[in-house]
Amino acid sequence: MSEKRKYKKRYCKYCEAKVDFIDYKDVANLRFSLSERYKIMPRRLTGNCKRHQDMVSNVIKRARAAALVPYTVTRKAVVTNPFENLK
Repeated sequence: MSEKRKYKKRYCKYCEAKVDFIDYKDVANLRFSLSERYKIMPRRLTGNCKRHQDMVSNVIKRARAAALVPYTVTRKAVVTNPFENLK
């Protein structure tokens, strides 16, 4: 039988910081939960718990509706560092 792969356990950074509320206007903190094409990163990659991942997804959707974060980026328009525009 083959060995199981051992992965490093990822911890929720919001639980460690004891965050109860995530603001949709704080785009700098949201960039860690977005991919280079501005898609929402899954829990298995970010390490967020279910409660905070649900909060993050709602906050990102609100920020998109307020035009603080774009919905998607086409393949041709992908830039090397998309988060420079969010400052």
